[in-house]
Amino acid sequence: MSTTTEKNSKTVATNAKIGTFIGKLFSFNSSLKLFHWHITGKGSYAQHMALDEAIDDLLDIIDRITETTYAVKGDLAITIPETKVPTNIVNHCEDFYNYVNSQRPLFEEAFSQAIIDDYTEAIQQLIYRLKRLE
Repeated sequence: MSTTTEKNSKTVATNAKIGTFIGKLFSFNSSLKLFHWHITGKGSYAQHMALDEAIDDLLDIIDRITETTYAVKGDLAITIPETKVPTNIVNHCEDFYNYVNSQRPLFEEAFSQAIIDDYTEAIQQLIYRLKRLE
């Protein structure tokens, strides 16, 4: 296989992984909204508001990373996976934070890394609010 063919194959594989990653970002945002609609009980207003703010912040960041990646990589095949209501919202957020960090190598540019930084910061802010505020 020629070097050009290998490079093109690697680009296609990376773009597919990025499309999967962005789909999971959208799914995570939807999972937060699903949980948001089910909140009741003590501290529910604080959780409700924390989730509302995070959903808006994360959606803006998802748009930024998606549009930036389209500009750098070209069109992506994005599929949003089935989304379920999380049972433990804090664990769900912590697990997704770790997943996002594990996908950082997909983004080589410093400006893309900065957008991922904004995304993980927003998740950390949400975790703080869910754990500490009532």
